[in-house]
Amino acid sequence: MIDQIIDKETSERAVLVGLITPAQGEAKVQEYLDELAFLADTAGAVTVRKFTQKMNGPDSRTFVGKGKLEEIREFVEDNEIGMVIFDDDLTSKQVANIERELKVKILDRTSLILDIFAKRAQTANAKTQVELAQYQYLLPRLTRMWTHLERQRGGIGMRGPGETQIETDRRIILDKISRLKEELKHIDRQKALQRKNRGKLTRVALVGYTNVGKSTLMNLLSKSDVFAENKLFATLDTTVRKVIIDNLPFLLTDTVGFIRKLPTHLVESFKSTLDEVRDADLLLHVVDISHPNFEEQIEVVNRTLAEVCGSADKPMIMVFNKIDAYRFVPKDDDDLTERKRENITLEELKATWMNRLGTDCVFISAKDGRNIDELKHILYEKAREIHTARFPYNDFLYQTYDTDDTPEPETDETDM
Repeated sequence: MIDQIIDKETSERAVLVGLITPAQGEAKVQEYLDELAFLADTAGAVTVRKFTQKMNGPDSRTFVGKGKLEEIREFVEDNEIGMVIFDDDLTSKQVANIERELKVKILDRTSLILDIFAKRAQTANAKTQVELAQYQYLLPRLTRMWTHLERQRGGIGMRGPGETQIETDRRIILDKISRLKEELKHIDRQKALQRKNRGKLTRVALVGYTNVGKSTLMNLLSKSDVFAENKLFATLDTTVRKVIIDNLPFLLTDTVGFIRKLPTHLVESFKSTLDEVRDADLLLHVVDISHPNFEEQIEVVNRTLAEVCGSADKPMIMVFNKIDAYRFVPKDDDDLTERKRENITLEELKATWMNRLGTDCVFISAKDGRNIDELKHILYEKAREIHTARFPYNDFLYQTYDTDDTPEPETDETDM
């Protein structure tokens, strides 16, 4: 696998840079930069300052313009900053120009996410998928930094007349991408066989934005010990567990979380994970209701499911998690400004568009177990409908879920 983009040193000092445009206002940019800071923290960096620049669009040479770049350079030199992270993708030309001016490590949002992916990947499957995504990201950004790759492919007779070094590096990377895709095809065939061998059990998949509590909920429902952490992309490897609620068995799958501005080719590298979503009979869309912009996160997930997974029309239960972290801040009586999200109580929020979801909506806390029985009841009823439609002769076995008499779920300790 290629070297990870960020060094393994911890606590690297970084500054973040975002662009305010007519299509992306200041408030939205600040929110994106907050998320970028969380990504930087996950990767092991400490955010020292955030810079923004108002422009109609990114500058083709320096992204933020010469004046703002000089301001950033002065701050970097005065504060021993080792890394500058941009919230949007940079071209190879922009990276070269910015590095020449700032003389520090330059990253964009995608390269930062790729480093986190490389750090989080545990299985051979996930590592292969991350490596493919890295090469696909770097291919259009080739510079002479890739000359060391020539040694990985025999020298005599391998370079055509007049071929430049970058052309040679491009051919080498294309060969690697082709090889990795073949490896993933082999892995996909194995995964497809594993899914086929599971029989016709109802399949339920956890989907949602990154860091909304999917793995914590997985552990709670399956009584297992899937890795969960308050970091972005804590889960990359697909995990499948057999769960039994009352007397009804089904398969529960934990999947990689989605995020804004995630390139489609990067998501597509995780085809095995997405196949679990495509093959699912029911989706549990987990939402962090304590996040101030959770509705936009819902849109990101729904858009990704529709565009990449083809799963927009599957039966879905909206699981609003982290009600324990929801904060209500009442307004002063003399405050005449418009109410913000934090000025709305959870009960008022439930009475909005969420109320129209009926039994397809539940509010829980996976952390303290609040309303988990309600979720189990809804999940049981939905899974029973699917199961009895598939096996109508078993309908008499599955009656209404009794929350007071729930046996311990069985677990299948094999990560898929």
